[in-house]
Formats: sequence, structure tokens, C-alpha cells
Amino acid sequence: EVQLLESGGGSVQPGGSLRLSCTASDIDFDDYDMGWYRQAPGRECELVATFTYNRQTYYTDSVKGRFAISRDVAKKTVYLQMYNPKPGDTAVYYCAADKYLRTDVSGCLDRRVEYWGQGTQVTVSS
Repeated sequence: EVQLLESGGGSVQPGGSLRLSCTASDIDFDDYDMGWYRQAPGRECELVATFTYNRQTYYTDSVKGRFAISRDVAKKTVYLQMYNPKPGDTAVYYCAADKYLRTDVSGCLDRRVEYWGQGTQVTVSS
């Protein structure tokens, strides 16, 4: 059974840094896109960053230059490094995996995305 287990969430001050981790069981990284979505209260679920099966990376415009997604195949872990976070980055962050991660989700935990983690809260505040 595939499981995605997130860690690393918490509170961080604007301009600080935070790293989220997602450890995946029973997933072949060469077959799946891995990524991070987020959802803030009153806002739509948003695909923040993707690491594709063929090692391409994509970011939503608001985090370009501030966030970095990476993976460690040996550890079966995907990371989201957040540099210079802003209060607008406050959200629940979800790790996800699918053959192709879609941007048009109806919400985080949309069943059309094959696998989801349980979510981890990130709060950016001074």
C-alpha cells in the first residue's frame, strides 16, 4: 500500500526558512510525478511545485525563486525547501503523487490525484 508521510511543518518567521519532507513507500520515482499542493482558508487548492518522473521541476509563479523541490531516490523522499517565506504562504501543505500531477483539482485530496499525504500546517508569521 502506497503511503506518503509528510514532516517538517510548523511556524516560521517571514524571511526565515523551512523544509518539508515527504517519504513515500512503494512508489517508483521513475514512474511518478511528485509534488506539493497547498490550501489556505478561503482559497483554492494550489499546486505549488512538481518534480516529474523525468527530473523536471515546475513551480507556481508566486513561489518561483523562493521554493525549491528536490528528491532523494535512495531515501524515497521529496523535499520542499522554503526560502524567504511570506505570510501568504501560510497553508496546509500536501504531498502528492501521480503519473501526471494536475493543476485543476477541485480541492486538496481530490480523488483524481492518485496519492495524497495527510497534510502538514505551515504558518508564516512574525
